[in-house]
Amino acid sequence: MIAIVVSRADSASAHIGERLLEVGDWEAREDGSLPDAEGGGTYYRTEGFELREFDDLHIHLSDPVAAFDCDPAFLAFVSRHSGETGELLTAHVTGNFGGAEYGGEPESLARAAPGAEKRVVEALARHAPEGYEVGIECTHHGPTDVSVPSLFVELGSDEPQWADPEAARAVARAVLDLRGTGADLVDGDGISDAEGTADGDAARPRHVVGFGGGHYAPRFTRIVRETEWAVGHVGADWALGDLGAPEANRGVIDAAFERSRADRAVIDGDRPDLAAVVADLGHRVVSETWVREVGDAPLPLVEALEDAIGPVDEGLRFGAVEPGNPAEFAVRDLPTDLLARAQGLDADAAREAVSSAAVAFDTEQGGTRAAGSVAFTSAPDAPGYADLVEALAAVLETGYDAVEVLPEQSAVVARETAFDPALAAERGVPEGPAFGRLADGEPVEVDGETIEPDDVSRSRSDRFPIDAAALD
Repeated sequence: MIAIVVSRADSASAHIGERLLEVGDWEAREDGSLPDAEGGGTYYRTEGFELREFDDLHIHLSDPVAAFDCDPAFLAFVSRHSGETGELLTAHVTGNFGGAEYGGEPESLARAAPGAEKRVVEALARHAPEGYEVGIECTHHGPTDVSVPSLFVELGSDEPQWADPEAARAVARAVLDLRGTGADLVDGDGISDAEGTADGDAARPRHVVGFGGGHYAPRFTRIVRETEWAVGHVGADWALGDLGAPEANRGVIDAAFERSRADRAVIDGDRPDLAAVVADLGHRVVSETWVREVGDAPLPLVEALEDAIGPVDEGLRFGAVEPGNPAEFAVRDLPTDLLARAQGLDADAAREAVSSAAVAFDTEQGGTRAAGSVAFTSAPDAPGYADLVEALAAVLETGYDAVEVLPEQSAVVARETAFDPALAAERGVPEGPAFGRLADGEPVEVDGETIEPDDVSRSRSDRFPIDAAALD
């Protein structure tokens, strides 16, 4: 069950509440145990949701969970957004890294609902009227005392938008699209409340904490909208300034992870003191690239591969092969010379050859070129080293007349017959267009003599070492 909180003191919230009742199939119920002002009186139920109205602004409510006749997975506060940001639909979690000017307690963070935030932002993008931007905000106001995970879903940014029926309906539909989901993001579907790992370890949602950047968190909005990860608490630059020195505020920093159910952070900007405290608290700083490259890969597998080959942020990339178990992979050296020649002929095809056979592989040049080590699955009938060699040999065929994989010689041998300018010069062929025609396979005439392409061509072969034992 998802609890929806509507504030009568907020015209946009009341408007969204009206649209929720309009687009949903609700049953009105009565609760005489509480005053109307505190969520009592008439409230509403539909499949997966309970909606209650309160007189106070959301930021001043103290744990409204107690008013609901259910055990909610999380609370969704539907609210206005105020600012000079025009037409905007946004979501965020609540709390204060520093002072508490807008509700809640100072240096206190509410339990975040990162998975719900991600899914509602995706839904807002689907339903948004033309002209409305969609994104997330940093953590910046109360309430902080909420006994279940929560998030704000907001319509902004001024009176014309708060009264816009299409925009309010878009927020209502986005909230209702959360039906059946939990607060966390797991297994890529957001339905489970926890991610089951292959080895039976504790649940590990795909959440990161965000530090740095502006109030509207463009880096973290990208992570929410473009990757398989969700973002919990976000301490923007101004909030971290309000917080003060990281070393003196370790408790708040650690709470950002605990309240987000995350053990990784993305830091926007250069903050070595903060990064040191995060690491000392037992968490890990990763980059936006790490988040994008890891995607929905099983986290135990990612950790095993990083231990075996190297960190994602130093070049580890993931292939197309999924092992049945995180431990079921073997690391080998890539066939250096063969790979280099294939990359020289067609870099994209060479990269695809490696990716199609590998669980993961190392790279250089900013992740653009495979190099170093490669991990193959040990699962039966799965692609392996032999498939990689065959695929790279196929790339070589675009630049050679014949290519053979010769295990008995521990090599791939590529042969070609090519125009030799020295031979052409010996036959009296002048440099220029005649050289070009011979190179293209056309005969030329020199002083009454016909020179055939074969007359001025040489055959050569290139050998590329491979690990013959790995072909078995």
